[in-house]
Amino acid sequence: MKTSEEKTNVMRLLDQNKVEYKHYAFDLKEALSGVEMAKLMGVKEERVFKTLVTVGKSKEHYVFIIPVAEELDLKKAANACGEKNIAMITQKELLPLTGYVHGGCSPIGMKKLFPTFLDETAILQETILFSAGKIGYQVEIEPDDLGKVIPVTYADLTK
Repeated sequence: MKTSEEKTNVMRLLDQNKVEYKHYAFDLKEALSGVEMAKLMGVKEERVFKTLVTVGKSKEHYVFIIPVAEELDLKKAANACGEKNIAMITQKELLPLTGYVHGGCSPIGMKKLFPTFLDETAILQETILFSAGKIGYQVEIEPDDLGKVIPVTYADLTK
């Protein structure tokens, strides 16, 4: 694991909001799965979170942050955001909607601020890791510190 001097927008936003973080960078040619990233970093899977973007029946978009080894329960997610149902957006919709590519999507610094939900298991972790907005880049922060940068709601989100 190496740290890099190059800052992503996510890191700059964390700095602006005076949130302490650690960052990690790996020179990857393509995105790894979250589980592979956890192994590469030598941390437990339950500490590494992935960012998923969905669309509700109302056509509103929602962001869900869940542990990398887990699967989003769409019924629980819909319930958390008050929608009848939700669906994952397609990979080709991700970049134009969020400004991020698949494998580098972060809940911080999207083009637009969407309602964001963090899996309640994050509370059990001293720190969590998630994408720093670029493939191979991760940030590590205390779970409650995410709320200092973007509005976030804790919810039961996984199967």
